[in-house]
Amino acid sequence: MSKHIGILTSGGDTPGLNAAIRGIGKAAIRKYDMSVIGFRDGFKGLMQNRHVRLDGEALSGILTHGGTILGTSREKPHRMAVGGKKMDMTQVIKDNIEAHHLDALVCLGGGGTQKNALKLMEAGISVITLPKTIDRDVWGTDITFGFDTALNIATEAIDRLHSTAHSHHRIIVVEIMGHKAGWLTLGAGLAGGADVILIPEIPYDAELIAETIKARRSGGSNFSIVAVAEGAMSAKEYDELADLEARREAAESGDERSALKAKLAKFESAQKGSTARLAATLEELTGLEARVTILGHVQRGGTPSPADRLLATRLGTKTADLVADGVSGVMVAIRQDEVVPVPLEEVAGKRSVVPLDHPWIESARSLGVGLGRGPE
Repeated sequence: MSKHIGILTSGGDTPGLNAAIRGIGKAAIRKYDMSVIGFRDGFKGLMQNRHVRLDGEALSGILTHGGTILGTSREKPHRMAVGGKKMDMTQVIKDNIEAHHLDALVCLGGGGTQKNALKLMEAGISVITLPKTIDRDVWGTDITFGFDTALNIATEAIDRLHSTAHSHHRIIVVEIMGHKAGWLTLGAGLAGGADVILIPEIPYDAELIAETIKARRSGGSNFSIVAVAEGAMSAKEYDELADLEARREAAESGDERSALKAKLAKFESAQKGSTARLAATLEELTGLEARVTILGHVQRGGTPSPADRLLATRLGTKTADLVADGVSGVMVAIRQDEVVPVPLEEVAGKRSVVPLDHPWIESARSLGVGLGRGPE
Protein backbone atom coordinates (compact mmCIF):
# COMPACT_ATOMS: atom_id res chain seq x y z
CA MET A 1 0.00 0.00 0.00
CA SER A 2 1.15 3.55 -0.70
CA LYS A 3 2.30 5.64 2.22
CA HIS A 4 0.86 8.86 3.63
CA ILE A 5 2.85 11.99 4.50
CA GLY A 6 1.85 15.07 6.49
CA ILE A 7 3.76 18.34 6.11
CA LEU A 8 3.77 21.50 8.24
CA THR A 9 5.87 24.65 8.48
CA SER A 10 6.67 26.08 11.90
CA GLY A 11 8.33 29.20 13.29
CA GLY A 12 9.20 32.25 11.22
CA ASP A 13 8.65 32.25 7.47
CA THR A 14 11.76 31.73 5.38
CA PRO A 15 12.50 31.87 1.65
CA GLY A 16 12.56 28.33 0.26
CA LEU A 17 9.76 26.81 2.34
CA ASN A 18 7.50 26.41 -0.68
CA ALA A 19 10.36 24.94 -2.69
CA ALA A 20 10.86 22.35 0.07
CA ILE A 21 7.13 21.55 0.26
CA ARG A 22 7.14 21.12 -3.51
CA GLY A 23 10.24 18.91 -3.42
CA ILE A 24 8.77 16.62 -0.77
CA GLY A 25 5.32 16.45 -2.35
CA LYS A 26 6.26 15.99 -5.97
CA ALA A 27 8.89 13.33 -5.25
CA ALA A 28 6.53 11.48 -2.90
CA ILE A 29 3.70 11.49 -5.44
CA ARG A 30 5.64 10.93 -8.65
CA LYS A 31 8.28 8.50 -7.41
CA TYR A 32 6.38 6.57 -4.73
CA ASP A 33 2.68 7.20 -5.36
CA MET A 34 2.28 8.52 -1.83
CA SER A 35 -0.62 10.59 -0.51
CA VAL A 36 0.43 14.00 0.82
CA ILE A 37 -1.45 16.47 3.01
CA GLY A 38 -0.40 19.76 4.53
CA PHE A 39 -1.43 21.18 7.90
CA ARG A 40 -2.26 24.87 8.15
CA ASP A 41 -0.33 27.18 10.47
CA GLY A 42 2.18 24.78 11.96
CA PHE A 43 1.56 22.61 15.01
CA LYS A 44 -1.50 24.69 15.83
CA GLY A 45 -3.21 23.60 12.62
CA LEU A 46 -2.17 20.02 13.21
CA MET A 47 -3.79 20.13 16.64
CA GLN A 48 -6.95 21.66 15.14
CA ASN A 49 -6.86 19.19 12.24
CA ARG A 50 -6.92 21.93 9.61
CA HIS A 51 -5.45 20.34 6.53
CA VAL A 52 -5.30 20.53 2.76
CA ARG A 53 -4.50 17.91 0.15
CA LEU A 54 -1.17 18.56 -1.55
CA ASP A 55 -1.61 17.15 -5.02
CA GLY A 56 0.04 18.10 -8.30
CA GLU A 57 -2.18 21.12 -8.77
CA ALA A 58 -1.56 22.48 -5.26
CA LEU A 59 2.21 22.08 -5.68
CA SER A 60 2.39 23.60 -9.15
CA GLY A 61 3.92 27.06 -9.53
CA ILE A 62 5.08 27.50 -5.92
CA LEU A 63 8.83 26.98 -6.43
CA THR A 64 9.59 30.69 -6.72
CA HIS A 65 7.09 31.94 -4.12
CA GLY A 66 8.27 33.37 -0.80
CA GLY A 67 6.59 32.56 2.50
CA THR A 68 4.70 29.30 2.90
CA ILE A 69 1.47 28.21 1.26
CA LEU A 70 0.62 26.33 4.47
CA GLY A 71 0.99 29.26 6.84
CA THR A 72 2.99 29.06 10.04
CA SER A 73 2.91 29.71 13.78
CA ARG A 74 5.21 29.45 16.77
CA GLU A 75 2.92 27.25 18.85
CA LYS A 76 4.54 24.32 20.67
CA PRO A 77 2.69 20.96 20.86
CA HIS A 78 3.44 20.52 24.57
CA ARG A 79 2.57 24.11 25.49
CA MET A 80 -0.18 25.34 23.20
CA ALA A 81 -2.59 28.20 23.79
CA VAL A 82 -6.07 26.73 24.23
CA GLY A 83 -8.90 28.71 25.78
CA GLY A 84 -6.51 31.25 27.26
CA LYS A 85 -4.35 28.56 28.89
CA LYS A 86 -1.15 26.76 27.92
CA MET A 87 -1.86 23.05 27.54
CA ASP A 88 -0.03 19.92 26.41
CA MET A 89 -1.80 18.91 23.19
CA THR A 90 0.57 16.11 22.22
CA GLN A 91 -2.09 13.40 22.53
CA VAL A 92 -4.56 15.35 20.37
CA ILE A 93 -1.84 15.77 17.75
CA LYS A 94 -1.04 12.06 17.93
CA ASP A 95 -4.73 11.19 17.50
CA ASN A 96 -5.00 13.42 14.42
CA ILE A 97 -1.91 11.85 12.89
CA GLU A 98 -3.34 8.38 13.45
CA ALA A 99 -6.70 9.43 12.00
CA HIS A 100 -4.96 10.41 8.78
CA HIS A 101 -2.94 7.15 8.79
CA LEU A 102 0.27 9.13 8.40
CA ASP A 103 3.47 7.15 8.01
CA ALA A 104 5.50 10.29 8.67
CA LEU A 105 5.04 13.89 9.77
CA VAL A 106 7.51 16.24 8.08
CA CYS A 107 8.22 19.45 10.00
CA LEU A 108 10.00 22.33 8.30
CA GLY A 109 11.53 24.70 10.82
CA GLY A 110 14.44 26.09 12.79
CA GLY A 111 15.93 25.26 16.17
CA GLY A 112 12.64 25.40 18.06
CA THR A 113 10.99 23.08 15.57
CA GLN A 114 13.78 20.52 16.02
CA LYS A 115 13.10 20.47 19.78
CA ASN A 116 9.34 20.19 19.28
CA ALA A 117 9.80 17.39 16.76
CA LEU A 118 12.00 15.47 19.19
CA LYS A 119 9.26 15.65 21.82
CA LEU A 120 6.77 14.26 19.29
CA MET A 121 9.21 11.50 18.39
CA GLU A 122 9.53 10.61 22.07
CA ALA A 123 5.71 10.40 22.18
CA GLY A 124 5.82 7.72 19.50
CA ILE A 125 5.24 9.80 16.35
CA SER A 126 7.26 9.14 13.18
CA VAL A 127 8.74 12.53 12.38
CA ILE A 128 11.31 13.98 9.98
CA THR A 129 12.49 17.60 9.94
CA LEU A 130 14.10 19.97 7.48
CA PRO A 131 16.35 22.88 8.62
CA LYS A 132 15.12 26.32 7.62
CA THR A 133 16.23 29.66 9.03
CA ILE A 134 17.88 32.80 7.71
CA ASP A 135 20.08 32.76 10.84
CA ARG A 136 21.88 29.55 9.76
CA ASP A 137 21.99 28.49 13.41
CA VAL A 138 20.49 24.98 13.24
CA TRP A 139 22.97 22.42 14.56
CA GLY A 140 24.05 19.46 12.45
CA THR A 141 23.83 20.93 8.95
CA ASP A 142 26.36 22.98 7.00
CA ILE A 143 23.69 25.35 5.72
CA THR A 144 19.98 26.08 6.13
CA PHE A 145 17.63 27.13 3.37
CA GLY A 146 16.65 30.77 3.63
CA PHE A 147 20.15 31.92 4.58
CA ASP A 148 21.39 32.57 1.05
CA THR A 149 18.37 34.69 0.13
CA ALA A 150 18.64 36.76 3.31
CA LEU A 151 22.39 37.13 2.76
CA ASN A 152 21.74 38.57 -0.70
CA ILE A 153 19.11 40.99 0.64
CA ALA A 154 21.25 42.20 3.54
CA THR A 155 24.32 42.58 1.31
CA GLU A 156 22.38 44.62 -1.25
CA ALA A 157 21.12 46.86 1.54
CA ILE A 158 24.68 47.53 2.72
CA ASP A 159 25.72 48.19 -0.88
CA ARG A 160 23.03 50.84 -1.17
CA LEU A 161 23.89 52.43 2.17
CA HIS A 162 27.47 53.11 1.09
CA SER A 163 26.49 55.92 -1.25
CA THR A 164 24.35 57.81 1.25
CA ALA A 165 26.90 57.35 4.04
CA HIS A 166 29.64 58.69 1.76
CA SER A 167 27.55 61.62 0.53
CA HIS A 168 26.60 62.84 3.99
CA HIS A 169 29.84 61.88 5.82
CA ARG A 170 27.88 59.80 8.27
CA ILE A 171 28.06 56.64 10.29
CA ILE A 172 25.35 54.28 9.08
CA VAL A 173 24.46 51.58 11.60
CA VAL A 174 22.53 48.81 9.86
CA GLU A 175 20.80 46.20 12.02
CA ILE A 176 20.63 42.69 10.57
CA MET A 177 18.68 39.72 11.91
CA GLY A 178 20.36 37.20 14.22
CA HIS A 179 19.49 36.98 17.93
CA LYS A 180 22.01 34.34 18.97
CA ALA A 181 24.14 33.70 15.88
CA GLY A 182 26.05 36.16 13.72
CA TRP A 183 26.34 34.23 10.45
CA LEU A 184 24.07 36.57 8.49
CA THR A 185 25.59 39.80 9.79
CA LEU A 186 29.14 38.55 9.38
CA GLY A 187 28.52 37.26 5.86
CA ALA A 188 26.64 40.35 4.69
CA GLY A 189 29.11 42.65 6.39
CA LEU A 190 32.05 41.05 4.62
CA ALA A 191 30.29 40.83 1.25
CA GLY A 192 29.01 44.41 1.54
CA GLY A 193 32.28 45.93 2.68
CA ALA A 194 31.15 47.03 6.16
CA ASP A 195 33.83 48.77 8.20
CA VAL A 196 32.64 47.38 11.54
CA ILE A 197 30.82 44.08 12.08
CA LEU A 198 29.23 43.26 15.43
CA ILE A 199 27.88 39.79 16.16
CA PRO A 200 26.43 38.06 19.26
CA GLU A 201 29.47 35.80 19.61
CA ILE A 202 31.84 38.75 20.19
CA PRO A 203 30.86 41.25 22.92
CA TYR A 204 31.77 44.75 21.80
CA ASP A 205 33.37 47.82 23.33
CA ALA A 206 31.87 51.05 21.96
CA GLU A 207 35.15 52.87 22.62
CA LEU A 208 37.02 50.45 20.34
CA ILE A 209 34.37 50.84 17.63
CA ALA A 210 34.76 54.60 17.86
CA GLU A 211 38.55 54.23 17.58
CA THR A 212 38.10 52.23 14.37
CA ILE A 213 35.86 54.94 12.93
CA LYS A 214 38.21 57.77 13.97
CA ALA A 215 41.15 55.90 12.46
CA ARG A 216 39.26 55.72 9.16
CA ARG A 217 38.58 59.44 9.31
CA SER A 218 42.27 60.13 9.96
CA GLY A 219 43.03 58.06 6.89
CA GLY A 220 40.72 60.15 4.71
CA SER A 221 37.46 58.18 4.97
CA ASN A 222 34.77 60.42 6.43
CA PHE A 223 32.04 57.78 6.65
CA SER A 224 31.65 54.28 8.10
CA ILE A 225 29.22 51.39 7.79
CA VAL A 226 28.55 49.44 10.97
CA ALA A 227 26.77 46.11 10.44
CA VAL A 228 25.29 44.92 13.74
CA ALA A 229 23.34 41.75 14.52
CA GLU A 230 20.15 42.36 16.49
CA GLY A 231 21.54 40.11 19.23
CA ALA A 232 24.93 41.80 19.49
CA MET A 233 25.65 43.39 22.86
CA SER A 234 28.32 45.21 24.78
CA ALA A 235 30.74 43.33 27.01
CA LYS A 236 28.90 44.67 30.08
CA GLU A 237 25.53 43.48 28.78
CA TYR A 238 27.03 40.14 27.76
CA ASP A 239 28.37 39.56 31.27
CA GLU A 240 25.04 40.59 32.82
CA LEU A 241 23.14 38.15 30.62
CA ALA A 242 25.59 35.31 31.35
CA ASP A 243 25.20 35.95 35.08
CA LEU A 244 21.39 35.90 34.92
CA GLU A 245 21.37 32.68 32.90
CA ALA A 246 23.86 30.98 35.22
CA ARG A 247 21.85 31.99 38.28
CA ARG A 248 18.65 30.68 36.73
CA GLU A 249 20.32 27.35 35.97
CA ALA A 250 21.55 27.09 39.56
CA ALA A 251 18.28 28.23 41.15
CA GLU A 252 16.92 25.68 43.59
CA SER A 253 13.41 27.03 44.17
CA GLY A 254 10.61 27.66 41.69
CA ASP A 255 10.10 31.18 43.00
CA GLU A 256 13.75 32.02 42.44
CA ARG A 257 13.65 30.64 38.91
CA SER A 258 10.49 32.61 38.15
CA ALA A 259 12.05 35.83 39.43
CA LEU A 260 15.18 35.31 37.34
CA LYS A 261 13.07 34.44 34.30
CA ALA A 262 11.27 37.76 34.72
CA LYS A 263 14.61 39.57 34.94
CA LEU A 264 15.79 37.82 31.76
CA ALA A 265 12.60 38.86 29.97
CA LYS A 266 13.12 42.46 31.11
CA PHE A 267 16.74 42.32 29.94
CA GLU A 268 15.75 41.00 26.52
CA SER A 269 13.06 43.66 26.19
CA ALA A 270 15.60 46.38 26.94
CA GLN A 271 17.87 45.01 24.20
CA LYS A 272 15.35 45.96 21.53
CA GLY A 273 16.62 49.53 21.49
CA SER A 274 20.31 48.65 21.71
CA THR A 275 21.13 49.52 18.09
CA ALA A 276 19.75 53.04 18.46
CA ARG A 277 21.66 53.49 21.72
CA LEU A 278 24.85 52.28 20.06
CA ALA A 279 24.40 54.79 17.21
CA ALA A 280 23.90 57.63 19.71
CA THR A 281 27.02 56.58 21.62
CA LEU A 282 29.13 56.43 18.44
CA GLU A 283 27.86 59.85 17.41
CA GLU A 284 28.96 61.26 20.77
CA LEU A 285 32.36 59.54 20.72
CA THR A 286 33.29 60.38 17.12
CA GLY A 287 31.59 63.69 16.42
CA LEU A 288 30.06 62.23 13.24
CA GLU A 289 26.34 62.03 12.54
CA ALA A 290 24.99 58.52 12.94
CA ARG A 291 21.86 57.07 11.37
CA VAL A 292 20.19 53.70 11.98
CA THR A 293 18.69 51.40 9.35
CA ILE A 294 16.84 48.32 10.62
CA LEU A 295 16.28 45.82 7.82
CA GLY A 296 13.80 43.75 9.82
CA HIS A 297 11.43 41.33 8.14
CA VAL A 298 12.38 42.41 4.61
CA GLN A 299 15.25 39.94 4.99
CA ARG A 300 12.79 37.03 5.28
CA GLY A 301 10.51 37.96 2.43
CA GLY A 302 10.34 37.68 -1.32
CA THR A 303 11.49 35.24 -3.94
CA PRO A 304 14.03 32.64 -2.75
CA SER A 305 17.43 32.70 -4.42
CA PRO A 306 18.39 29.94 -6.87
CA ALA A 307 20.74 28.50 -4.24
CA ASP A 308 17.94 28.27 -1.68
CA ARG A 309 15.53 26.75 -4.22
CA LEU A 310 18.11 24.13 -5.11
CA LEU A 311 18.95 23.33 -1.48
CA ALA A 312 15.30 23.11 -0.43
CA THR A 313 14.52 20.89 -3.42
CA ARG A 314 17.39 18.53 -2.64
CA LEU A 315 16.38 18.25 1.00
CA GLY A 316 12.74 17.77 0.03
CA THR A 317 13.29 15.01 -2.50
CA LYS A 318 15.62 13.20 -0.09
CA THR A 319 12.88 13.36 2.52
CA ALA A 320 10.53 11.42 0.24
CA ASP A 321 13.25 8.76 -0.17
CA LEU A 322 13.69 8.48 3.61
CA VAL A 323 9.96 8.10 4.19
CA ALA A 324 9.85 5.38 1.54
CA ASP A 325 12.68 3.60 3.35
CA GLY A 326 10.89 3.84 6.69
CA VAL A 327 13.40 6.24 8.24
CA SER A 328 12.20 8.64 10.94
CA GLY A 329 13.47 10.57 13.94
CA VAL A 330 15.96 12.49 11.81
CA MET A 331 16.67 15.92 10.39
CA VAL A 332 17.54 15.97 6.69
CA ALA A 333 20.83 17.90 6.58
CA ILE A 334 23.45 18.99 4.09
CA ARG A 335 27.04 18.02 4.94
CA GLN A 336 29.94 18.51 2.56
CA ASP A 337 27.38 18.87 -0.23
CA GLU A 338 25.80 15.50 0.61
CA VAL A 339 22.21 15.22 1.84
CA VAL A 340 22.20 13.01 4.92
CA PRO A 341 19.85 12.13 7.81
CA VAL A 342 21.01 13.26 11.25
CA PRO A 343 19.35 11.89 14.42
CA LEU A 344 17.13 14.49 16.09
CA GLU A 345 18.74 13.69 19.44
CA GLU A 346 22.00 15.13 18.06
CA VAL A 347 20.32 18.29 16.79
CA ALA A 348 17.63 19.39 19.23
CA GLY A 349 18.62 21.91 21.87
CA LYS A 350 21.91 22.86 20.18
CA ARG A 351 22.78 25.96 18.19
CA SER A 352 25.33 26.56 15.44
CA VAL A 353 27.16 29.80 16.20
CA VAL A 354 30.17 31.47 14.60
CA PRO A 355 33.44 30.00 15.96
CA LEU A 356 35.90 32.73 16.89
CA ASP A 357 38.53 31.09 14.66
CA HIS A 358 36.19 30.79 11.67
CA PRO A 359 37.73 31.79 8.29
CA TRP A 360 35.20 34.62 7.93
CA ILE A 361 36.44 36.09 11.22
CA GLU A 362 40.03 35.71 10.09
CA SER A 363 39.24 37.43 6.79
CA ALA A 364 37.56 40.32 8.61
CA ARG A 365 40.61 40.82 10.83
CA SER A 366 42.94 40.65 7.81
CA LEU A 367 40.92 43.39 6.12
CA GLY A 368 41.06 45.60 9.19
CA VAL A 369 37.33 45.33 9.82
CA GLY A 370 36.44 46.38 13.35
CA LEU A 371 34.82 43.62 15.39
CA GLY A 372 34.24 45.70 18.50
CA ARG A 373 37.00 43.97 20.40
CA GLY A 374 40.77 44.00 20.31
CA PRO A 375 42.84 41.10 18.94
CA GLU A 376 42.80 37.89 20.99
